[in-house]
Amino acid sequence: MKKIYFIFALLASSVAFAQEDAWVYFNDKPNADTYLGNPLTMLSQRSLDRRVAQGIGLDTKDAPIEQSFIEQIAQLGTVEVMAKSKWLNAIHVRGSQSEINALAAFNFVDHVQFANPSLNPAGKPRRQNASHTTAKTLDTQVDFPYGSSANQIEMLNGQFLHQQGYTGQGKIVAVLDAGFPGVNTVQPFKRLRDNNQILGGYNFVDRNEDIYTRSSHGTMVLSTMGGYVQNQLVGTAPDASYYLFITEDVNGENPIEESFWVEAVERADSLGVDVVNTSLGYFGYDNPNYSHTYEDMDGQTTFSARGANIAFTRGMIMVVSAGNSGNSSDPFIATPADAINAFTIGAVDAFGDYASFSSIGPSFDGRVKPDVDAQGQASVVANPSGAVVTASGTSFSGPIMAGMVASFWQAYPQLTNAQVMQVVRESASLYENPTDEMGYGIPDFMAALNLASLATGEVGASKFVVFPNPAQEQISILLPDNVSQAHMTIYNPLGQVVAQKSISSHDRLVNLENLGSGVYLYTLTAGQTTQSGKLIKG
Repeated sequence: MKKIYFIFALLASSVAFAQEDAWVYFNDKPNADTYLGNPLTMLSQRSLDRRVAQGIGLDTKDAPIEQSFIEQIAQLGTVEVMAKSKWLNAIHVRGSQSEINALAAFNFVDHVQFANPSLNPAGKPRRQNASHTTAKTLDTQVDFPYGSSANQIEMLNGQFLHQQGYTGQGKIVAVLDAGFPGVNTVQPFKRLRDNNQILGGYNFVDRNEDIYTRSSHGTMVLSTMGGYVQNQLVGTAPDASYYLFITEDVNGENPIEESFWVEAVERADSLGVDVVNTSLGYFGYDNPNYSHTYEDMDGQTTFSARGANIAFTRGMIMVVSAGNSGNSSDPFIATPADAINAFTIGAVDAFGDYASFSSIGPSFDGRVKPDVDAQGQASVVANPSGAVVTASGTSFSGPIMAGMVASFWQAYPQLTNAQVMQVVRESASLYENPTDEMGYGIPDFMAALNLASLATGEVGASKFVVFPNPAQEQISILLPDNVSQAHMTIYNPLGQVVAQKSISSHDRLVNLENLGSGVYLYTLTAGQTTQSGKLIKG
């Protein structure tokens, strides 16, 4: 249903499925100590360095799954081994119910879990999702042949990061998607190719290294981060490096894609990736018995959510699109956007207003979701032919944010993944009053830089910082270095004073409740220091 977030429909099927999908969990890793004693046999030096920087130790989850266990099951010839996960110590198999159940006889098998929960002990039938027709085509809105990406960056005050030289350099982003045709040939990705910023990848669906194939969805996703066409499109992390992984099969909907997804995240970890972007999500499947329910969206039930949570414990930031089901009968986020440690991104329009298709929160267990938002309606992207067009979906708000997160982390590499996520949340427009539609709102990365400087005890802000902007009920003011007090005056477009407030380090909030929606001007004055700017009240 929500796997490529251009698709606004649920999936279901009345076809009878003779074979079942299941996960077989092992009870041991007999060679774990050998690997833990020689960590470079399982993780790259960059992966180990990332963990050292965040104070993260190694554990048995890092050790590879025992290959002899897999071989013994495969040699039976009764089930097909489809995928594996070292973190969850499990393999994904396909076969008849009886053949899969027979695997429990192996002494190294802990338990078997069917994708159809009614086949598990104490299982229960799935609630049947409403049947919808799925069009596996991209709902791309081409409004004009060339567009400007300025709005989707400036909405986040991302241009301030770029102006300070924080463009993602030194950070690695893994993109998990459905295909990347054209990335190896067309002009918007030439800068990435010329600078050797595409580090490699893997096609988990076809089990080969051909990543410049299949769906164009990943191409457009990547363009919002790494694309570059002067005066047309600039990605949010144009100087980051990228791994490209295909985990999505647009020809069907099956839980194997969650297993591919976890495999790809494990590989990203081993390669030393900092940020993972995934514009994919899972809820409905072709076999309705496999489909998830809202009750499953508790952050720790699904295979992919559990994988996302473990990825976070390895030190990566998991940026996940919320989904495009806001207008459906099941408007809530899909998995792994529900994961406890996922950084879930909703969509807004060019004016910063909630985009009605964006999936909403909370998670089933009541957590704020989405976390934050970026422009996902009429986002500027590049397609596989190299044309710069616009397209809509949280598929694009997610990577726009992922690139900004990578660029921000470049500025403060000493922050942990949890600290980065929290600072970005705190900079957002609705942090004090999150909503089900927009979570904590739209981040302000200029404010995030200054919040991070305070959090790390470094030299404070060099100028006034007004955030969030756009704002709702109130704004906060960060004062420059060596300034303890200031005065703020807000003017309407006619130049009339509509609000005034004295600001101090102990009283930084300005109430905007009495102002109507619109654009205002402000002036901040402290002695000989004056700063003017634009303020948007939502």
